[in-house]
Amino acid sequence: MSAGVRARGRADRVEFGRRTLVLRRGRAGLRIDLRSVVICTALFAVVIAVGLLALATGSYRLGAGQVLSALTGGESGLVHDIVVEWRLPRVAATIVFGAALGVSGAMFQSLTRNPLASPDVIGFSTGSYTGALVVILLIGSGYASVALGALVGGIATAVLVYVFAYRRGVQGFRLIIVGIAVSAMLGSVNTWLILKADLDVAMAAAAWGAGSLNAVTWDQVTIGGTVIVVLAVLAGLVSRPMRQMELGDDAAAAQGVRVGAFRLAIVVVGVALTATVTAASGPIAFVALAAPQIARRLARTPGITLAPAAWTGALLLGAADFIAQHVVPTPLSVGVITVLLGGGYLGWLLFTEARRRL
Repeated sequence: MSAGVRARGRADRVEFGRRTLVLRRGRAGLRIDLRSVVICTALFAVVIAVGLLALATGSYRLGAGQVLSALTGGESGLVHDIVVEWRLPRVAATIVFGAALGVSGAMFQSLTRNPLASPDVIGFSTGSYTGALVVILLIGSGYASVALGALVGGIATAVLVYVFAYRRGVQGFRLIIVGIAVSAMLGSVNTWLILKADLDVAMAAAAWGAGSLNAVTWDQVTIGGTVIVVLAVLAGLVSRPMRQMELGDDAAAAQGVRVGAFRLAIVVVGVALTATVTAASGPIAFVALAAPQIARRLARTPGITLAPAAWTGALLLGAADFIAQHVVPTPLSVGVITVLLGGGYLGWLLFTEARRRL
């Protein structure tokens, strides 16, 4: 299909500059970028391939036929338990949680118009960890209570960062600098809380704080996945005004966007996505930072788009967990691998941004 699409009943031709499909029904219309669809389909296929490989790999190796048979109900006994009960929750968590982190990072990078803005860099992930840690140390480790604590901690951190960064508006670079400072302070608070806790609880909290999927169960995947789906729908509803706000607050307001209300909605949804993941697996760094930018380069979109970022986040977390469990000599927490890979990506991103500004 050509880049321009002729509207029904009109002689003019709308040029989008990209291969675009426009679906119309009455006065409503939907524009679909074909390259983004192709990229999302390819990423989905790779994510499924990595997931199947993870299901077959481990101390008890399985063949592809056994894995597929277990997934379709054709296996029982030990093979079924290994695939469906032990390995599949972890694989499902990498897909769902990785997608959530990708969408969260895309929302904050679009909001601030800065590729360095992500919930782990500007402190929102650390705040969610602080809230979850307080609940774990004082109440217990139930998923619902930890998720609530992570959400409250993340939103409180977001409010704190915005208050400190506000100066006749909130600029992206100032928000990042303030967020890094707040994150450093909260990191000290988290260390103090762990040092003051009982030894067994402190060791469990410290291991969980490295970002780990070892303790993920079907309950966490089901509850967290349901919450993430709802939040993803809300993210989709604010995606259009979010793209309009990338042009600047004044330009967005001129197009009828209620900038203040939508900015608040973007922050709440983005923090809630991060908090949901943090409550189940601890803070997993750099996936939210890298996924939106990699997706933008793959899809070659002018701005940040949510769907490619979600599938890129799922692929990054799935690949990182596979490396952590099956490639390195000793199994590690997935957060260790994402920090190693993400640190190199962050260095490259800082270098390219500095060259671009010279």
